[in-house]
Amino acid sequence: MFAVWITGLPASGKSTLARALVAELARRGVRAARLESDALRPIFTPRPTYSEEERDAFYGALAFVGGLLCEHGVPVIFDATANRRRYRDAARAATPRFLEVFVDAPLEVCAARDPKGLYAKARQGGTRTLPGAGADYEPPRHAEVVVRGDAESPEEGARRIVAALAARGWLT
Repeated sequence: MFAVWITGLPASGKSTLARALVAELARRGVRAARLESDALRPIFTPRPTYSEEERDAFYGALAFVGGLLCEHGVPVIFDATANRRRYRDAARAATPRFLEVFVDAPLEVCAARDPKGLYAKARQGGTRTLPGAGADYEPPRHAEVVVRGDAESPEEGARRIVAALAARGWLT
């Protein structure tokens, strides 16, 4: 089975792309599990501090769960910023069929979208843990697919991801 990790700055379009990818895979008869960090963080870290140690544990657990699902034949879509390359690299090492997708959107576009008010909070000094606005974000060096979060529709991005999976022989 395969795993796709969708990474990018907060508000770059990761979740919208992940939903479009799950829908595109479903149209092909593939039921994928979407591991969304916003949904799982309250379970894994009920009172998040976003410290480096906590992020190490959170993304380690996320990669572990994704690896287990893949071992049991379930395709996995990781919908998580994972601001450090090492988090995504650990998931890649644990999953032989791994595709990294970078949602590339300028910081200004992400801050303008700001659906959760995180960038505004960071500008006001309320947080220093937001990747791209206080905390470092390390983009992939060699993502298999790059989707322009500011210029490409989620559906087009999802179709390109599916094409990349098919080109590797992971989809029929």
